[in-house]
Amino acid sequence: MYSFSNRVRYSEVNSEKELTLPSLLDYLQDCCTFESEDFGVGVDYLAKEQVAWILSSWEIKVYRYPQMGQHIKVSTWPYAFRGFYGYRNFRIEGEDGEIFAEANSVWVFMDTEKMRPARISERMQEVYIPEIRDEIPGEWADRKISLPDEAVQKSVEKEPVRVSRFYIDTNHHMNNGKYILVAEEYLPEQVFVCGLRAEYRKAAMLGDMLYPVVTMEEKQITVTLADEKGASYAIICFQIQKKERQS
Repeated sequence: MYSFSNRVRYSEVNSEKELTLPSLLDYLQDCCTFESEDFGVGVDYLAKEQVAWILSSWEIKVYRYPQMGQHIKVSTWPYAFRGFYGYRNFRIEGEDGEIFAEANSVWVFMDTEKMRPARISERMQEVYIPEIRDEIPGEWADRKISLPDEAVQKSVEKEPVRVSRFYIDTNHHMNNGKYILVAEEYLPEQVFVCGLRAEYRKAAMLGDMLYPVVTMEEKQITVTLADEKGASYAIICFQIQKKERQS
């Protein structure tokens, strides 16, 4: 298991001094990135070998959002490798052991020269197989997101969003967390996001236009970010609860 500790910063919280959902995702991404850097298979190594781990899907369960100034520990570990897929869990907890959030993720090992999935290299197996731990117990959804027809029929299209330089990462496409940042804008106020699922279907590049389609259901809101022809870049499903108003 790989872990790092941090303190929730003012720049990472919302108006209620809670860690924002996009910032929470940043911590998860940072944790597995720090692990790969410390193990010698980080950004520069991947670029040199023309390979990459591409995120296929997230599922995140949020029990409580940490508050500004709280000390947290972020941990990650792989629990399986099958074919060109890697499966990885995450956890965020407080100093007292309280678990704030847990996550499951599915990654695809890619040959970036041929732009297709590849067999996981011997070097990656040497690094990560000794790190395998048990999967977090509980029910985890399938990586693919589908919506009932009756909900889709009530979907609402929103104004398109251009992919700016702010959204681009070292893979030269839109960062996984930035899709969540865009999608979160379509949530109503006073909701608690207790869960998130995200399925990534293709990479958006600098200058691409995202066409959001919002599907509202009783306990979840799904935002599909698609191209002009309706092909999805990402599908983000927020599980929501009504937030108690503070007196």
